[in-house]
Amino acid sequence: MTECIFCKIIKGEIPSHKIYEDEHTFAFLDIRPNNPGHTLVIPKDHFENIYTTPDEALARMMLSAKKISIAIKNSLAADGINISMNNEEAAGQIIFHTHIHVIPRYTTDGFKHFPQKSYKQGEAEEIAKKIKLEIEN
Repeated sequence: MTECIFCKIIKGEIPSHKIYEDEHTFAFLDIRPNNPGHTLVIPKDHFENIYTTPDEALARMMLSAKKISIAIKNSLAADGINISMNNEEAAGQIIFHTHIHVIPRYTTDGFKHFPQKSYKQGEAEEIAKKIKLEIEN
């Protein structure tokens, strides 16, 4: 994938503020952070999103995200850490190379969680049934 910006970052063709690298993952500061220290963890191999990323690669990414989360919390005195992953355009994915966001959070940063909704009568049961059926197939 020659046009992928994250692949170019891994190859050193585009500069980044590298935070961590191992045999399978690469992590660098997001250029448009939610908070300072916001880091992206990516696999060195190109996969588009969670659906196409092998389980082993996802597991390695999460292990790197954990290591980075601890380092961010300790070094930046973060009150907490958000771990997120956007998959597909509707979910906010902009770069189509699998990546996990590690975002330092502070009680004073003013960010809120996604708005919460309620299920209608019987809706939760029906949705759970559909999801379970899909998992079983």
